[in-house]
Amino acid sequence: MLVDLDHFLIARLKTGRWSAVRFCFTNPAATVADQRRIFDAGDVGLLSRLASHLLILGVVVPMIALSSVSLAILTGVVLYVHILCDVLWDRWRLERRAAEIASTDELIRALR
Repeated sequence: MLVDLDHFLIARLKTGRWSAVRFCFTNPAATVADQRRIFDAGDVGLLSRLASHLLILGVVVPMIALSSVSLAILTGVVLYVHILCDVLWDRWRLERRAAEIASTDELIRALR
């Protein structure tokens, strides 16, 4: 769960506000039970989020390796799986949205 703390920094950089952090402090259950409520649309962004995770992977893992190679390997594997899951989730959402748009277009054409 802590692997996504970078989302708060991205949202802050994009919006100029710490509203997502304030929301989590006032609604701690949402951080586990309903994470969709934390950020508004566009606060983080698909590419910003993935790029941030890749940056963390490329910087944090080598830094950890300086003190513990086994911990660096474990951290790298966890981050890799997390990024892979993010990519698969985003792909599923984009395909679902494209299907919704296509069916809406078909409906509009049928009604003409």
